Amino acid sequence: MAPIPTPPAEPHDSPDAYVGLESARAERLAREKGWSSVRSLPPGAIITMEYRAGRLNFEVKDGRVARAWKG
Repeated sequence: MAPIPTPPAEPHDSPDAYVGLESARAERLAREKGWSSVRSLPPGAIITMEYRAGRLNFEVKDGRVARAWKG
């Protein structure tokens, strides 16, 4: 039987630290801090609700991060 895969580790980083940053800068910073996936979304975007370890989501309004959350 194959072993159960281990999900990627999440960095010890607060999503709240990205709120207010310019979106490109926030994405670059998140990748430098170890997030394996960064997703930028417009306000009100319809998204799937599956949780993916190592992913950081940004809601971007007027070029700036308005909200950030894991998964």
